[in-house]
Amino acid sequence: MTRPVTAGVDGSDESLAALAWAAREAVRRDRVLRVVHAWRSEDHEAVDGDRAAQERWAREAVEGAVRALAGRHPGLAVTTEITEGAPAQTLIAACADAELLVLGSRGHGQVVGFLLGSVGQQVIAGAARPVVLVRAGDKASTEVAGHEIVVGQEGEPEDSAAVLEFAFRTAAARGASIRAVRAWALPPVYSYSPAAMKILDEAGGPEPYERRALADALRPWRERHPGVHVIEHVEMGSAGQVLLSVAPGAQLVVVGRRARRTAVGARIGSVAHGVLHHAPCPVAVVPPA
Repeated sequence: MTRPVTAGVDGSDESLAALAWAAREAVRRDRVLRVVHAWRSEDHEAVDGDRAAQERWAREAVEGAVRALAGRHPGLAVTTEITEGAPAQTLIAACADAELLVLGSRGHGQVVGFLLGSVGQQVIAGAARPVVLVRAGDKASTEVAGHEIVVGQEGEPEDSAAVLEFAFRTAAARGASIRAVRAWALPPVYSYSPAAMKILDEAGGPEPYERRALADALRPWRERHPGVHVIEHVEMGSAGQVLLSVAPGAQLVVVGRRARRTAVGARIGSVAHGVLHHAPCPVAVVPPA
């Protein structure tokens, strides 16, 4: 079965920007665009509490947004799903058979940690497929050739396989180049072992070791996508800070996810969290394979 590109919409400016981004991506990948809206009665109290009227209001809002796409993408196949239910759970379910899920996120604000919103964070933490977050005001002009796709790589090749696969497939569909970023830091002295010291010594030091590790992780994906130009970027520093330092001018940043549940809700990992809140472009969060 061909997976659709799925967009979650709620009528906000952010979700309409996400819908426009999803439509362009569906055209590039030759996929159906599926538009999903979940509504709850408390969301539409202004419609006199009439459930039929509330559903009609939601359907008209979604159909109006879809009609606006017709002129820009006349050949794009679009389906819609309007469901009464909790938005986070509905979107996680819709993501299960999607190529990717696209959501809107609020712009920069003063209270770091609340920009993403509880629904977005729940969806990212629970989604089985990549989730792309798009802010209001995102423009197609940022997706022209020359604007890189930045992807973070860490650990062994198998640890970042899903992230690199998504980044390379997206770059191939867009005709974009990739900047693959691997950040590193000197470990505390007490963490060194004779075996670790031997490996670093054989590599010529920490930075050559990190460069070799990045090249090894990229090798199979460069072979599968020989037309994608790749820049290998190895830099000492925290992963989030290094990724954000090269994000200006990028058309997309791709990061992995380390979702876990805590007493205060879902957490998606410090790198993904930091990039989502501060990157100036859309961000794709890819779950582990």
